[in-house]
Amino acid sequence: MLVKVNSSAVNGLSAMPVFIEINTLPGKEFFMVGLPDNAVRESRTRVESALFSSGYHLREAKITVNFAPADVRKEGSGYDLPLAVGLLAASHLVPTEALEKCVFTGELGLDGSIRPVKGALAMAIKARSEGYECLFVPKENVREAVVVNRLKVYGVSCLSEVVDHLNGRHVLEPTTCDTRKEFFAAQGHHTIDFADVKGQENVKRAIEVAAAGGHNLMLVGSPGCGKSMMAKRIPTILPPLTLAESLETTLIHSVAGKLNQNVSLITERPFRAPHHTISNVALVGGGTNPQPGEISLAHNGVLFCDELPEFSRPVLEVMRQPLEDRKISINRAKYSVDYPCSFMFVASMNPCPCGYYGDPAHRCVCTPGQIQRYLNRISGPLLDRIDIQCEIDAVPFSEISQAQPGEKSEAIRERVVAARKIQEERFKNHKGVHCNAQMTEKMLEEYARPGQRGLEMLRTAMERLKLSARAYSRILKVARTIADLDASHNVLSHHIAEAVGYRNLDRGDWAERGA
Repeated sequence: MLVKVNSSAVNGLSAMPVFIEINTLPGKEFFMVGLPDNAVRESRTRVESALFSSGYHLREAKITVNFAPADVRKEGSGYDLPLAVGLLAASHLVPTEALEKCVFTGELGLDGSIRPVKGALAMAIKARSEGYECLFVPKENVREAVVVNRLKVYGVSCLSEVVDHLNGRHVLEPTTCDTRKEFFAAQGHHTIDFADVKGQENVKRAIEVAAAGGHNLMLVGSPGCGKSMMAKRIPTILPPLTLAESLETTLIHSVAGKLNQNVSLITERPFRAPHHTISNVALVGGGTNPQPGEISLAHNGVLFCDELPEFSRPVLEVMRQPLEDRKISINRAKYSVDYPCSFMFVASMNPCPCGYYGDPAHRCVCTPGQIQRYLNRISGPLLDRIDIQCEIDAVPFSEISQAQPGEKSEAIRERVVAARKIQEERFKNHKGVHCNAQMTEKMLEEYARPGQRGLEMLRTAMERLKLSARAYSRILKVARTIADLDASHNVLSHHIAEAVGYRNLDRGDWAERGA
């Protein structure tokens, strides 16, 4: 008897149909073909134990299992449930006609329980596009899969539930979800706020400008001055996620297995803060079984690298292309996948190895050569992609001890959202450009060219402060954002002046100042 069960495999951020064909003949053998990996081969033992624990006994036969398409390697434990259902159908314990419009995925425990898998949302999207009517997923994955409408999604916790439903003994009710209602109801719940930050008004202004234009940001200051504290609060002032952005972000976390249980959609912008010991693969993605890296998990959110010079040079350099292209292409001998990674890059660092260069309260013990070598750990091409570089001074006691809180994130976000709306209107005819940080050189000439006075100020600043030529376009992009925050159609001289002040690390006298 030949039985076919529908399943799915995740490749990158999309899924592909996998058909499990089971043929039974007289005999007592068991074969698996179709490029199964070790986890799939081991499924035989798990499935046999789960069937026995659930009270199902298969008839003796020579069983051949084919995972089609046979030229694609099958990986993971998500084929346990469809394999078990197929074996039951081959033994006439489940009607085969009930399987035609259904897709199954899930890992089986030895007791017949069904455990969660990665990529349930991608599988649900593919199941609907292929015209299937039902999707059976582990109960822990049902909240992410039910986001896909026009598809009946059943969350199951054990094998017997699936069998009883297919046999009509105990019909399950599909899980339902009002995606838009849940999305808008869950937005705006932050546990941290910029009101907790005392003082540092100039730094808050720099962060506001960065958030308004989607600019990458570097915070430079001595230990304990509040770099990490402020960086963690940046998502609270970014524009809210749109429903499309939320679905895309949720899909990435689903494929990576990072989605919390009972969560249908990610409604707040991600904030990822990898440790400086992270590897290249963990940062950009890939591996034996391709997975999204930290830069993709930060998609539509913030990637924060604390103590940037402590990251290894290869890890820092591998970020250069994703920062520019806003996607990462991973090509290996056995696979090729693309992951989106459009994020706001925020980094922090000490000004020198000891951390107290320029601190009025502590004496720096570093030589100019040591400071320069420390800064040289960050290459020029990477620094070129950081638009705003802001120095932070320690907060005096008088500001820390004051009872009055700082400005709330909600107030800052209102100004950021207003500036982003101006940019959306400006770039509505430019595909792929949504904020000032993404402007091309041609767009700079059209939208960010200052007047004569502004150009003279920019020329003087570049000569006197020894700014590099690469700083020119970055300054204009930041100045355009500052003008948008002021609701100004033109880039004026004081916008240029403020933007120039955010290029501290480009100054040639960094290591000599104060020596």
